[in-house]
Amino acid sequence: MPDQIRWIDVGAAETLSRSALQQVVAGGLTVALSFANGTFSAISGVCNHTGGPLGEGTLDADGYIACPWHGQAFHRETGEGAPGYTDDRVPRHAVAVRDGRVLVSAGITTTRHRVSLPHPLAHVAGRGEPGGAAVDAPWRVLGISTTNMDESRPRFSTSDHLLGVALDHAGAQGCDTQLLRLSSLEFRNCEGYYSKSAHACTWPCSITQMDPNDQLDRVYEAFVQWADVTIISTPIRWGGPSALYVKMTERFNCIQNQQTIANRVLLKDKVAAFLITGGQDNVQAVAGGMLNFFGEIGCYFPQFPYVGHSRGWTAEDMENNIDAVRGSVELASEARALVDRSVSLARRLNVRPDVTNAVEGHVSQ
Repeated sequence: MPDQIRWIDVGAAETLSRSALQQVVAGGLTVALSFANGTFSAISGVCNHTGGPLGEGTLDADGYIACPWHGQAFHRETGEGAPGYTDDRVPRHAVAVRDGRVLVSAGITTTRHRVSLPHPLAHVAGRGEPGGAAVDAPWRVLGISTTNMDESRPRFSTSDHLLGVALDHAGAQGCDTQLLRLSSLEFRNCEGYYSKSAHACTWPCSITQMDPNDQLDRVYEAFVQWADVTIISTPIRWGGPSALYVKMTERFNCIQNQQTIANRVLLKDKVAAFLITGGQDNVQAVAGGMLNFFGEIGCYFPQFPYVGHSRGWTAEDMENNIDAVRGSVELASEARALVDRSVSLARRLNVRPDVTNAVEGHVSQ
């Protein structure tokens, strides 16, 4: 072996050969050491994606090591990415076996090459900040409908109806509005990366980075980047919010996680409010869970932050819920008032002393 190579003894060959793959830290090196077909190979133990421990992943029959955090794979001998990602590469180290000991070169034989463009969601700017909305721009009101009853289905949704009333009112008051129906978006369930490592749960969500077909990026963009006020509507399902609401909030872990691992609060002066309808009772319990969750990720709430409607536990005639909500002047009025309170709070949170009173022309209490 060339004398100029500095070799690091990482252990006995007999012992190390018992494992197909392992993370080895020795002499300042961190490598994914693999053993297959009678030979050892070593590549960097640090994944390109978010620094996951490659040596704690899995080795497949084709020789690719998959990161345990997000599944990004690199060949054990070359360090090159899997087919389709061959431009992505982690460093490879030379390996030798002498006198029954496995030696890994301190230097690398190939360099690291990351293929990662800035994600459009990575930069978060508040109102009046570079890249954010102008301080005197119309207030932005986002509606998120979490019912599974959408426009393609014949059944009327009471929660969706009240959300429509709220957004129509916001638009009539000069706000910019946007409606997102979760039932029309295709997005994966949370895959529990945080449980593997806090740093494996990233902002933007690792799933949206890896899967271009995952459409929750539309919700992230609208909620975190765009909206001043977000109004979430949900039906009551067996005493709780809708399954789509829960599916969405589980994927919001990447928002809260930024506070935990990076001391970074993504939500800048955001206001959240809620519309909750159900044939049977439990409005306050559902509201309590929603308030707790959105408070945990950094939202503000207006006074009286939700409008709820239920006909009570004994109301089994579900078909009559539609008429009770659709024809209710009081509920429609309360949905509009919820918008007014929410936008008024957003204005107080966001207007700065050096801004002219022109902003005051938007929705007020």
